[in-house]
Amino acid sequence: MRLLLAEDERELANALSAILTHHSFSVDVVYNGTDAYDYGSAENYAGILLDVMMPGMSGIEVVRRLRADGVSTPVLMLTAKSESEDIVTGLDSGADDYLTKPFEMSVLLARVRALVRRSAGVTAPILTCGDLELDPATLMLRCGSQSVRLGNKEYQMLEMLLRRPGAVISTQTFFEHIWGYDAEADIGVVWVAVSALRKKLSAMGSQVKLKVNRGAGYYLERQTP
Repeated sequence: MRLLLAEDERELANALSAILTHHSFSVDVVYNGTDAYDYGSAENYAGILLDVMMPGMSGIEVVRRLRADGVSTPVLMLTAKSESEDIVTGLDSGADDYLTKPFEMSVLLARVRALVRRSAGVTAPILTCGDLELDPATLMLRCGSQSVRLGNKEYQMLEMLLRRPGAVISTQTFFEHIWGYDAEADIGVVWVAVSALRKKLSAMGSQVKLKVNRGAGYYLERQTP
């Protein structure tokens, strides 16, 4: 699998490239946003890793222009920023996922593997619970005639719950598996994602509720009308 890595910190870029290469990826490395856009629009990659703050053009502007050009290559944003506004801007611009620095290499590799699976068109079965259907290929959640595209973190949280029917999953487990060990992240992001998921389930009129078991964690419960 061939990747494009755009990171202006050369030592970090070279280290990431070496590790990705060791794990059987072919990596093209650029050190500014202008080159990232040129390479990303001209070549066929399985995935693109974009630093947000780069000379020439920001990573957000790069992905915005690529999407405007019709380039659908999956994009993972690498950023030292963890403010929700920056994250939302990146995702709304067309990025598929984000990872805040510093990060564990195991987490980065897992995110990259997920990214290239999507690029390769590997489809997973639809996950269901009651009147809900979650499509891993598109991140679309459906309930009857209603549908909504989930944010990446919301999707990962709901996927964990659907793959473990009846299980109670703790806040800490969600945090470690979805957000990793990002130093800038706070466990409160789990509660924010839970609240967002609950609102979406309610807006769709789903019989499935995201419930809390005090002191233990969260689980899905199908309620009858």
